[in-house]
Amino acid sequence: MRNILFIIAFIAVFFTAQSQELNCNLVVNAEQTGNENDQLFQTLERQLTEFINKKTWTNKKYKSQERINCGIVITILENKNDAFNATIQVQSSRPVFNSSYSTPVYNFNDKNFSFNYLEFQNLIYNPNQFESNLVSVLAFHVYMILGLDADTFSPQGGDEYFEQAQNIVSYSQQESHLGWSLKDGPQTRFALVENVLSPTYKEFRSVMYNYHRKGLDLMANDSKAAKITILESISELEMMNRRRPNSFLMRVFFDAKADEIEQVFTGGPTVKVTDVIATLTKIAPMHASKWRNITF
Repeated sequence: MRNILFIIAFIAVFFTAQSQELNCNLVVNAEQTGNENDQLFQTLERQLTEFINKKTWTNKKYKSQERINCGIVITILENKNDAFNATIQVQSSRPVFNSSYSTPVYNFNDKNFSFNYLEFQNLIYNPNQFESNLVSVLAFHVYMILGLDADTFSPQGGDEYFEQAQNIVSYSQQESHLGWSLKDGPQTRFALVENVLSPTYKEFRSVMYNYHRKGLDLMANDSKAAKITILESISELEMMNRRRPNSFLMRVFFDAKADEIEQVFTGGPTVKVTDVIATLTKIAPMHASKWRNITF
């Protein structure tokens, strides 16, 4: 009987481990408070790491090697009692087929982040109800990570995750915290998921698939053809830029991909990049110094 119970417990743990989606390195940086060694911040870091990595966020089964690598840095700016004012930097990547390289997918600096927290409090996520701003913000970014990752593997593959992120926005905006509402500005959580799902910016998601699945993933087999595909996908962004110049999503894309694009076109087989350099300079002028480094 004891052996049977052990086997059942082992199977349960095995399948739970398979279903967890994220491999997240989370850091709480409290240097600006002057109390960075306070046990409270260490507990917060440990609880949030366990919350993200041990929770099952989807109904899909992930093998350990399929878990999405991501990083979250929460910088505490100030705190008083259980009230915290912070920023949160979120990044994720995914492996490129037939290589040891991981490509950045999501890179977002969320500055509208305030929350309440008591040491050892339970962190409860309800997909249809607001529990706390701390949990809502983290869950929102988890679903953005899942959605963008899925979009790089199949066309519109992230729909269900973006819809859940939008649902989190909907019930969280009834609270008093910034970042959930249209009135909070053009570069917020609200704006991010609204834009991703909007037909106005349809090229963004098309580029996420073509750039990664039809471009980077084929680099090991035919790097020249892969580069040409990446060039063509970047040209799609010019159409989006003509419709909505200097859009928030354009910034989101290049915050993640600018360094990589520079590297892709400064080595390996030569392709004609004159036109794409002009396009990049036009649609992402904040990275002009990188585009000048591209050789042709």
